[in-house]
Amino acid sequence: MAGILNIQIKSIMGDKQTNLRKIEHYIKFNKEKKLDLVVMPEFFSTNIDYEKAPEDENGGDTIKFIQKLAKEYNTNIIAGSVVRKIEGKLYNTTFAINRMGEIIEKYDKVHLFNYMGGSEGKRITAGNEIKIAHFDFAKVGMVICYDMRYPTYINKIVRQCAQIIVMPTAWIVPNEVYNSKLDLQYAQNMFVSMCRTRAYDNMVYFVVSDLTKSCGSEKSCIGCSAIISPTAEVLANAVDKECAIYADVDINVVKYLKSIYPIADID
Repeated sequence: MAGILNIQIKSIMGDKQTNLRKIEHYIKFNKEKKLDLVVMPEFFSTNIDYEKAPEDENGGDTIKFIQKLAKEYNTNIIAGSVVRKIEGKLYNTTFAINRMGEIIEKYDKVHLFNYMGGSEGKRITAGNEIKIAHFDFAKVGMVICYDMRYPTYINKIVRQCAQIIVMPTAWIVPNEVYNSKLDLQYAQNMFVSMCRTRAYDNMVYFVVSDLTKSCGSEKSCIGCSAIISPTAEVLANAVDKECAIYADVDINVVKYLKSIYPIADID
Protein backbone atom coordinates (compact mmCIF):
# COMPACT_ATOMS: atom_id res chain seq x y z
CA MET A 1 0.00 0.00 0.00
CA ALA A 2 1.08 3.57 -0.68
CA GLY A 3 -0.07 6.73 1.05
CA ILE A 4 -1.17 9.85 -0.83
CA LEU A 5 -1.62 13.25 0.81
CA ASN A 6 -3.62 15.71 -1.27
CA ILE A 7 -3.50 19.38 -0.24
CA GLN A 8 -6.26 21.91 -0.94
CA ILE A 9 -5.74 25.55 -0.05
CA LYS A 10 -7.13 28.99 -0.64
CA SER A 11 -4.10 30.46 -2.37
CA ILE A 12 -3.66 34.13 -1.52
CA MET A 13 -3.16 36.20 -4.63
CA GLY A 14 0.54 36.85 -5.18
CA ASP A 15 1.58 36.00 -1.59
CA LYS A 16 4.07 33.18 -2.17
CA GLN A 17 5.45 33.05 1.36
CA THR A 18 2.06 32.62 3.01
CA ASN A 19 0.96 30.04 0.46
CA LEU A 20 4.16 28.03 0.85
CA ARG A 21 3.78 28.09 4.65
CA LYS A 22 0.30 26.61 4.21
CA ILE A 23 1.74 23.78 2.13
CA GLU A 24 4.44 23.13 4.73
CA HIS A 25 1.87 23.18 7.53
CA TYR A 26 -0.24 20.42 5.99
CA ILE A 27 2.75 18.22 5.25
CA LYS A 28 4.15 18.70 8.76
CA PHE A 29 0.74 18.05 10.33
CA ASN A 30 0.53 14.73 8.48
CA LYS A 31 4.17 13.67 8.82
CA GLU A 32 3.32 10.60 10.92
CA LYS A 33 1.36 9.12 8.03
CA LYS A 34 2.94 7.02 5.29
CA LEU A 35 3.78 9.72 2.76
CA ASP A 36 4.60 8.23 -0.62
CA LEU A 37 3.19 11.14 -2.57
CA VAL A 38 2.11 14.69 -1.75
CA VAL A 39 0.06 16.61 -4.31
CA MET A 40 -0.76 20.32 -4.44
CA PRO A 41 -2.91 22.49 -6.73
CA GLU A 42 -2.28 24.44 -9.90
CA PHE A 43 -0.96 27.94 -9.11
CA PHE A 44 -0.57 26.91 -5.44
CA SER A 45 2.04 29.58 -4.73
CA THR A 46 0.49 32.59 -6.48
CA ASN A 47 -3.14 31.87 -7.37
CA ILE A 48 -3.78 33.34 -10.85
CA ASP A 49 -1.53 36.34 -10.15
CA TYR A 50 1.48 34.70 -11.79
CA GLU A 51 2.58 37.16 -14.46
CA LYS A 52 4.19 39.64 -12.07
CA ALA A 53 6.87 37.26 -10.83
CA PRO A 54 7.20 34.07 -12.91
CA GLU A 55 9.77 31.49 -11.84
CA ASP A 56 12.89 30.51 -13.76
CA GLU A 57 13.30 27.33 -15.81
CA ASN A 58 13.75 25.16 -12.71
CA GLY A 59 10.90 26.70 -10.73
CA GLY A 60 12.87 29.30 -8.80
CA ASP A 61 12.61 29.70 -5.03
CA THR A 62 9.17 28.10 -4.99
CA ILE A 63 10.39 24.74 -6.26
CA LYS A 64 13.58 24.95 -4.21
CA PHE A 65 11.35 25.22 -1.14
CA ILE A 66 9.29 22.21 -2.25
CA GLN A 67 12.48 20.23 -2.89
CA LYS A 68 13.54 20.86 0.72
CA LEU A 69 10.16 19.61 1.96
CA ALA A 70 10.50 16.44 -0.10
CA LYS A 71 13.87 15.67 1.51
CA GLU A 72 12.80 16.67 5.02
CA TYR A 73 9.64 14.56 5.01
CA ASN A 74 10.97 11.75 2.80
CA THR A 75 8.18 11.99 0.27
CA ASN A 76 7.67 12.25 -3.45
CA ILE A 77 5.87 15.43 -4.51
CA ILE A 78 3.82 16.59 -7.46
CA ALA A 79 4.28 20.34 -7.12
CA GLY A 80 0.98 21.47 -8.54
CA SER A 81 1.98 23.99 -11.09
CA VAL A 82 4.05 27.12 -11.19
CA VAL A 83 4.46 29.47 -14.12
CA ARG A 84 8.02 29.63 -15.36
CA LYS A 85 9.62 31.93 -17.92
CA ILE A 86 11.95 30.52 -20.56
CA GLU A 87 13.36 32.73 -23.32
CA GLY A 88 10.55 35.23 -22.91
CA LYS A 89 7.75 32.65 -22.96
CA LEU A 90 5.59 31.58 -20.01
CA TYR A 91 4.79 27.90 -19.34
CA ASN A 92 2.34 26.44 -16.82
CA THR A 93 4.45 23.63 -15.39
CA THR A 94 4.06 20.76 -12.95
CA PHE A 95 7.23 19.52 -11.24
CA ALA A 96 7.72 15.92 -10.11
CA ILE A 97 10.19 15.72 -7.21
CA ASN A 98 11.47 12.54 -5.58
CA ARG A 99 12.26 11.81 -1.93
CA MET A 100 15.83 13.06 -2.37
CA GLY A 101 14.56 16.43 -3.49
CA GLU A 102 15.49 15.87 -7.12
CA ILE A 103 13.38 17.14 -10.00
CA ILE A 104 12.75 14.00 -12.03
CA GLU A 105 10.19 15.35 -14.50
CA LYS A 106 8.51 18.56 -15.69
CA TYR A 107 5.19 18.75 -17.48
CA ASP A 108 4.05 21.83 -19.40
CA LYS A 109 0.27 22.10 -19.67
CA VAL A 110 -0.81 21.04 -23.15
CA HIS A 111 -4.48 22.07 -23.33
CA LEU A 112 -4.90 25.74 -22.44
CA PHE A 113 -8.23 27.21 -21.38
CA ASN A 114 -9.19 29.52 -24.25
CA TYR A 115 -12.94 29.05 -24.21
CA MET A 116 -16.05 30.52 -22.55
CA GLY A 117 -14.19 33.74 -21.75
CA GLY A 118 -10.87 32.07 -20.91
CA SER A 119 -7.72 33.47 -22.49
CA GLU A 120 -4.90 31.40 -21.01
CA GLY A 121 -3.32 30.96 -24.44
CA LYS A 122 -2.71 34.71 -24.72
CA ARG A 123 -0.25 34.49 -21.84
CA ILE A 124 0.89 30.86 -21.62
CA THR A 125 2.70 28.79 -24.25
CA ALA A 126 1.29 25.27 -24.58
CA GLY A 127 3.43 22.21 -23.97
CA ASN A 128 3.49 19.34 -26.44
CA GLU A 129 4.73 16.26 -24.56
CA ILE A 130 3.23 13.54 -22.40
CA LYS A 131 5.16 13.20 -19.14
CA ILE A 132 5.16 10.34 -16.63
CA ALA A 133 7.06 10.51 -13.34
CA HIS A 134 8.67 7.19 -12.44
CA PHE A 135 8.57 7.33 -8.66
CA ASP A 136 9.76 4.54 -6.37
CA PHE A 137 6.21 3.27 -5.74
CA ALA A 138 4.33 3.94 -8.99
CA LYS A 139 4.32 5.49 -12.44
CA VAL A 140 2.44 8.79 -12.22
CA GLY A 141 1.06 10.54 -15.28
CA MET A 142 0.75 14.31 -15.09
CA VAL A 143 -2.03 16.51 -16.43
CA ILE A 144 -3.15 20.02 -15.50
CA CYS A 145 -6.70 21.34 -15.20
CA TYR A 146 -8.28 21.69 -18.66
CA ASP A 147 -6.39 18.63 -19.90
CA MET A 148 -9.20 16.66 -18.24
CA ARG A 149 -11.61 17.70 -21.00
CA TYR A 150 -9.56 15.59 -23.42
CA PRO A 151 -10.17 11.96 -22.45
CA THR A 152 -8.24 10.51 -25.38
CA TYR A 153 -5.19 12.47 -24.22
CA ILE A 154 -5.42 10.93 -20.76
CA ASN A 155 -5.87 7.51 -22.34
CA LYS A 156 -2.61 8.04 -24.26
CA ILE A 157 -0.85 8.63 -20.94
CA VAL A 158 -2.31 5.45 -19.48
CA ARG A 159 -1.22 3.50 -22.55
CA GLN A 160 2.31 4.49 -21.59
CA CYS A 161 1.84 2.51 -18.35
CA ALA A 162 0.77 5.25 -15.94
CA GLN A 163 -0.82 3.73 -12.82
CA ILE A 164 -1.90 7.01 -11.24
CA ILE A 165 -3.03 10.21 -12.96
CA VAL A 166 -2.45 13.38 -10.96
CA MET A 167 -4.24 16.59 -11.94
CA PRO A 168 -3.43 19.89 -10.23
CA THR A 169 -6.12 22.42 -11.08
CA ALA A 170 -7.64 25.79 -10.34
CA TRP A 171 -11.15 24.88 -11.50
CA ILE A 172 -13.14 28.10 -11.52
CA VAL A 173 -16.77 29.14 -11.64
CA PRO A 174 -18.29 32.65 -11.61
CA ASN A 175 -18.99 33.99 -8.13
CA GLU A 176 -22.72 33.89 -8.77
CA VAL A 177 -22.41 30.12 -9.14
CA TYR A 178 -20.10 29.74 -6.14
CA ASN A 179 -22.44 31.77 -3.93
CA SER A 180 -25.50 29.72 -4.86
CA LYS A 181 -25.65 26.52 -2.82
CA LEU A 182 -27.64 24.67 -5.48
CA ASP A 183 -25.53 25.84 -8.43
CA LEU A 184 -22.27 25.15 -6.63
CA GLN A 185 -23.38 21.66 -5.70
CA TYR A 186 -24.23 20.97 -9.34
CA ALA A 187 -20.83 22.28 -10.50
CA GLN A 188 -18.99 20.24 -7.87
CA ASN A 189 -20.95 17.07 -8.70
CA MET A 190 -20.21 17.50 -12.40
CA PHE A 191 -16.51 18.07 -11.71
CA VAL A 192 -16.15 15.01 -9.48
CA SER A 193 -18.11 12.93 -11.99
CA MET A 194 -15.61 13.81 -14.72
CA CYS A 195 -12.73 12.81 -12.45
CA ARG A 196 -14.42 9.51 -11.55
CA THR A 197 -15.01 8.77 -15.22
CA ARG A 198 -11.36 9.34 -16.11
CA ALA A 199 -10.35 6.95 -13.31
CA TYR A 200 -12.88 4.27 -14.27
CA ASP A 201 -12.36 4.39 -18.03
CA ASN A 202 -8.60 4.03 -17.64
CA MET A 203 -8.49 1.79 -14.53
CA VAL A 204 -6.10 4.07 -12.66
CA TYR A 205 -6.11 6.06 -9.45
CA PHE A 206 -7.02 9.67 -10.20
CA VAL A 207 -5.81 12.39 -7.84
CA VAL A 208 -7.16 15.90 -8.40
CA SER A 209 -5.81 18.78 -6.31
CA ASP A 210 -7.74 22.03 -6.55
CA LEU A 211 -7.64 25.50 -5.08
CA THR A 212 -10.71 26.60 -3.18
CA LYS A 213 -12.64 29.80 -2.58
CA SER A 214 -11.76 33.22 -4.06
CA CYS A 215 -9.79 33.32 -7.29
CA GLY A 216 -9.96 37.02 -8.15
CA SER A 217 -12.80 39.50 -7.88
CA GLU A 218 -15.23 37.66 -10.18
CA LYS A 219 -14.38 33.97 -9.86
CA SER A 220 -13.93 31.26 -7.25
CA CYS A 221 -12.37 27.80 -7.29
CA ILE A 222 -14.77 25.01 -6.41
CA GLY A 223 -12.42 22.78 -4.43
CA CYS A 224 -13.39 19.08 -4.44
CA SER A 225 -9.81 17.88 -4.36
CA ALA A 226 -10.22 14.12 -4.36
CA ILE A 227 -8.49 10.75 -4.43
CA ILE A 228 -10.42 8.32 -6.62
CA SER A 229 -9.92 4.57 -7.08
CA PRO A 230 -9.72 2.69 -10.41
CA THR A 231 -13.31 1.55 -9.83
CA ALA A 232 -14.45 5.20 -9.46
CA GLU A 233 -14.83 5.08 -5.67
CA VAL A 234 -14.16 8.46 -4.08
CA LEU A 235 -11.72 7.56 -1.32
CA ALA A 236 -11.47 11.13 -0.05
CA ASN A 237 -12.99 14.50 -0.99
CA ALA A 238 -12.01 17.88 0.46
CA VAL A 239 -15.24 19.57 -0.75
CA ASP A 240 -14.47 23.32 -0.37
CA LYS A 241 -12.41 23.34 2.85
CA GLU A 242 -8.78 24.30 3.24
CA CYS A 243 -7.35 20.98 4.32
CA ALA A 244 -5.31 17.93 3.38
CA ILE A 245 -6.99 14.63 2.57
CA TYR A 246 -5.29 11.25 2.74
CA ALA A 247 -5.85 7.78 1.33
CA ASP A 248 -3.98 4.50 1.06
CA VAL A 249 -3.81 3.17 -2.48
CA ASP A 250 -2.85 -0.26 -3.77
CA ILE A 251 -1.01 -0.22 -7.10
CA ASN A 252 -1.54 -3.99 -7.31
CA VAL A 253 -5.24 -3.26 -7.82
CA VAL A 254 -4.36 -1.37 -10.99
CA LYS A 255 -2.16 -4.23 -12.18
CA TYR A 256 -4.86 -6.81 -11.44
CA LEU A 257 -7.64 -4.89 -13.18
CA LYS A 258 -5.52 -4.39 -16.27
CA SER A 259 -4.64 -8.07 -16.31
CA ILE A 260 -8.29 -9.11 -16.48
CA TYR A 261 -9.38 -6.25 -18.71
CA PRO A 262 -6.44 -4.97 -20.77
CA ILE A 263 -7.82 -1.50 -21.38
CA ALA A 264 -4.53 -0.18 -22.79
CA ASP A 265 -4.56 -2.78 -25.55
CA ILE A 266 -8.15 -2.34 -26.69
CA ASP A 267 -9.02 0.13 -29.46
